[in-house]
Amino acid sequence: MDMARTSSTDAMRLARRAWGLLHEDSARAITLADRALTLAQSANDASAEAWARLARGFHLLYFATPGQAEHELELARQGFAAVEERAGIVLAGAGLARALWRAGRFREAVERVLPLRDEGLQRLKHEQRSVLLNIIAGCYSAEGRSEQAFAYMFEALRDSRRGRSHGYDAVLHCNIAHELLQLGDYHEALRHIDQGIERVVRNHNPRLHSVLLINRVICLTELGRASEALPDVRAVCNLPADASGRGTMAAHFETLAVAALQAGEQALGSDLVDRALAIERAPIPDEHLELAVAEALRESLRGDLSHALMALREAQGWADDGREGGAEGSSLRIRCLYWLTLSRLQEQMGRTAAALDSMRVWQRLHVERAELASRARYQAAALQTELLRLQHKLEENDARRRATERARAELEAANLALSRKMQEVQSLQAALRELATRDELTGLFNRRHLNDVVPAMLSMAQRDGQPLAAVMIDLDWFKAINDNHGHDAGDRLLAGFGRLLARYCRKSDLACRWGGEEFCMLLPHTDARTARRKVLGLLRRWRDESTTLAGVPLEPQTFSAGVSDTLCVPGGASALLLAADAALLEAKCSGRKQVQLAASAPPSAHESDG
Repeated sequence: MDMARTSSTDAMRLARRAWGLLHEDSARAITLADRALTLAQSANDASAEAWARLARGFHLLYFATPGQAEHELELARQGFAAVEERAGIVLAGAGLARALWRAGRFREAVERVLPLRDEGLQRLKHEQRSVLLNIIAGCYSAEGRSEQAFAYMFEALRDSRRGRSHGYDAVLHCNIAHELLQLGDYHEALRHIDQGIERVVRNHNPRLHSVLLINRVICLTELGRASEALPDVRAVCNLPADASGRGTMAAHFETLAVAALQAGEQALGSDLVDRALAIERAPIPDEHLELAVAEALRESLRGDLSHALMALREAQGWADDGREGGAEGSSLRIRCLYWLTLSRLQEQMGRTAAALDSMRVWQRLHVERAELASRARYQAAALQTELLRLQHKLEENDARRRATERARAELEAANLALSRKMQEVQSLQAALRELATRDELTGLFNRRHLNDVVPAMLSMAQRDGQPLAAVMIDLDWFKAINDNHGHDAGDRLLAGFGRLLARYCRKSDLACRWGGEEFCMLLPHTDARTARRKVLGLLRRWRDESTTLAGVPLEPQTFSAGVSDTLCVPGGASALLLAADAALLEAKCSGRKQVQLAASAPPSAHESDG
């Protein structure tokens, strides 16, 4: 009996450990889950067996087919039900919902997971709750309902940060990035992808790493930078198609093929199309449409325009714009890609009228996509309205059924719903505030945010009797970059300077994009001469790093800057910034690539620009 008890304890420990490692070390997780299942069955421990099957089921969601995962998760659900373990029942049910939408059964998935929400939010903690919220978000995303998906994703990310996330925060960054790129917000998506990759490279989860790389391939391709995506394309292809690599499910070879073909890698793209065609597919519209686009691009590059058109026409049922919203589960991004490719092909074939009709469909979908992005950003207002509605309903229920047990139960349910909606509102409002104060291209704060915070920073400096330095920076000869190398190169250069500026700043400093190629910095507890030395160091770093940032050979880049501080410039925030701007103008008039102090703060004799 003691030996059986020991086996049971070991089985549960291994099963829980397997669950915790699912996103940190996928190979280790399945090994532990298999061992836990064997021990649990020998010890006749139904709870440990259910947890082992739950870990196995979620592993199969990532590395096998939806049907295989569904079978294991249903056994887990039955095991949890037998021992009345509600948290396990919720997690297994959520996993089953994910299996449904991966099989293309989107509406069933939503109907399965939503009834689990309120109980799950009450019973699950931190990372387990994040799993539930993320699956709800994924089901909404699969239906193209980005407004709801965003609210749940940001709430899940917040929950994952409250305790140890076991690597699940990387999953959430990946999924948020996927939703952002569906709406066309590619620069913000890249920021989340970089955060996810930074997190996942410390773990042993090649499947998640491959999905992050695929999302980055999509972003770069949509931005017209497909050639930059080729290393990621090859990295994904080199991962083995089993549980030690990307897994057999959702290989996305069609996505990689589009990137390779648009980058001019015809042989690689053709091979990827063949690999995509060899995969047995669930009825997921996006995958079928993107595969048709990849086939059409390949045939077009071969000069066989009729077969290219045939490939697109055969898939048109998945993009049928006659249905409201297109085929169920089809995203606006992929439908835009389909109609744009069709229009370009028709134009190439001399079918001008047909090309124009297809372009009109693309244009309407593009507008719809922009409107969807706008609705997602402002969903907080709708959630606030729903919160008020629920509050009124709670008050009515309380007044009508206060004396009965049923009234108390309904009141608790309404209170729980209110709490959840308040958290959703707070989470999305925080995300919207971030979007409103950040410059999309550089990742720095924008001018609006600087104008909002500079009065408070100035008041704090005056209260503490400490200087506050202001720096205005203008990239030298930036127009020549746009004129000679194109605006894409100019954008990459601006983004690179934004990253350098963010790294170079202290936590207390504030850096923002002032507009165009101008930037502004506020440095608390720093006088003008100290700030000038810091900016001179930044100038040297910019010369060293800028030659490779634009994707084309460049001469070392420079900037001009002006510096002022509150010790030498009386007055308010406007006077401080105007003094720095005047010093910047003096630097530009004096030959550029230098840092000038405001007129009332001459530099020390030992200072130079190096």
